Amino acid sequence: MRIMIVDDTGLRASVLEEGLREAGYDDIHIVPPRGAFVARIERMAPDVVLMDLGSPSRDTLEEMLVVSRALARPIAMFVDQSDDDMIGAAIDAGVSAYVVDGLRKERVKPILDLAIRRFNAFARMQSELDEARSALAERKTIDRAKNILMTSRNLSEPDAYALLRSTAMNQGRRIVEVAEALITASDLLGGRA
Repeated sequence: MRIMIVDDTGLRASVLEEGLREAGYDDIHIVPPRGAFVARIERMAPDVVLMDLGSPSRDTLEEMLVVSRALARPIAMFVDQSDDDMIGAAIDAGVSAYVVDGLRKERVKPILDLAIRRFNAFARMQSELDEARSALAERKTIDRAKNILMTSRNLSEPDAYALLRSTAMNQGRRIVEVAEALITASDLLGGRA
């Protein structure tokens, strides 16, 4: 597993690195948050990112949260002090573990494991949500196409669906694709649905 540590102080980064090495990880890279560090992190394609911010300013925290959104990887953030706004911003940005005043080498592995598990659980939920939204949008498209067929051809709902399904099968397309084409044609011809 490739682990990236974002830290601008060697001492604090060494605590994280030591804890990771003791836990059996050896592909560890330390990147100071200066210059085009986000591009460097993206090029290195880490599996996990640990951000050690110490006592970050609002600007530094915002910059790290932009990194979090861009990477779409498990991220654990270590800070010395925090407040509700900072915690909320970190959660909104997708930080998987936000640790206040907890930088000790023996805590690194459990926090890393937690960050990975939370990231994976969130990614699964996001995927399921995206699938549900897509299915709902497809259902609405198919319903609109059925309404066009019911109105224009005086068909019942089951007959309109059967016509969409058989047309899709005959054309080797998905029902929603046929429904989209029907809606487009109807709109072009001035139909309403």
